[in-house]
Amino acid sequence: MKLQEYFLLPGPTDVPSNVLRAMSKPMINHRGPEFEETLRRITARIKRVFKTEGEVFTLTSSGTGGLEAAVVNFINPGDKVIVASIGNFGERLKQIAEMYDADVDFIDFGWGNAIDPAVIAERLQSDVNHEIKAILCQHNETSTAIVNPIKEVAAARGDHPALLIVDTVSGLGAAEFDMDGWGVDVAIAGSQKAFMAPPGLAFVAVNSRAEEVMANSGNRKFYFDLNKAKAMLEKGQTPFTPAITTVYAVDEALNYIDDVGVDAVVADHCKRRDLVRAGLRAMGLKLIAADDIASPAVTAVECPKGIHPDELRKLLREKYNIIVAVGQGKFAATTFRVGHLGAVRTMDLFAAIVGLELALTELGVDVPKGAAVAAMEEMILGAK
Repeated sequence: MKLQEYFLLPGPTDVPSNVLRAMSKPMINHRGPEFEETLRRITARIKRVFKTEGEVFTLTSSGTGGLEAAVVNFINPGDKVIVASIGNFGERLKQIAEMYDADVDFIDFGWGNAIDPAVIAERLQSDVNHEIKAILCQHNETSTAIVNPIKEVAAARGDHPALLIVDTVSGLGAAEFDMDGWGVDVAIAGSQKAFMAPPGLAFVAVNSRAEEVMANSGNRKFYFDLNKAKAMLEKGQTPFTPAITTVYAVDEALNYIDDVGVDAVVADHCKRRDLVRAGLRAMGLKLIAADDIASPAVTAVECPKGIHPDELRKLLREKYNIIVAVGQGKFAATTFRVGHLGAVRTMDLFAAIVGLELALTELGVDVPKGAAVAAMEEMILGAK
């Protein structure tokens, strides 16, 4: 029998029992009135999480499907676009944009850094003919555990007409995000992160300015055609068969977000981040992200010298039932990542940090015993 794991990934995240139970409801007609009521309800509630009055389209896909939808509906072949990257998922945006023949100006700010809005401003100011049609970037980059200053990036755009398209798949609900207040035109999120539901749904939020571009899109698309999604949403439907059970799950999970409030949910993620970082630092471990750009969703940690992260993760999984994430891309052989978004509880984090202390000790690392827990307890008690 497999015991319950301490599941600390940056996605998919653990799913609360009430959300799992919601998925066991009987199947319904996705062209019938019950689904229409449910879709309209979750759409209105997801708008509140994005903090937008714009449209939100629910797609049955992974978050990457949502990113592809953003490219094919708002960027035409030959369009010049900026892709601002700080890690693995910035590079993925570049790959998608190039696949659809966009002319990509790839600005690599380096793994471990955040976007510098001044660089974006400089590029746009030099584009006097307004040839750049869009700026694509991550809100929360899980490969490096860094949150980007999207508000400042939006401000740096100034009066330039380029759309700001933001991947907030792992950021929405975990880190501060104000789509309308900041001036973001398109934002993409996923069900398997802070929404505390299984993978299967992507949410694409679109403001009125972006809708005008979408209506005149000339790119190739079929399944990810948001004009179809808009027409069907007016009827309370999706263009194609949706993942109905995942819609049930999101509907149930949104009850909690509604009750607590999205700002309180974000604040809770920030507390978890600080708690984990305090414990890891007390163990003497090096964190990839600086404090001022550290992600509330996940923390990337450098493995002690001589320890491969796969060896550490295997021991945590097999002996202590703790699941942490692999490093990605350039950091694959040197880091591991501790997720703390979604339905993660404070005591899950204590268990994970203690397990990590035990595993590192077993692997021959000189870890100060009990220092991590003491630092975490001090943070909690000091906050009261």
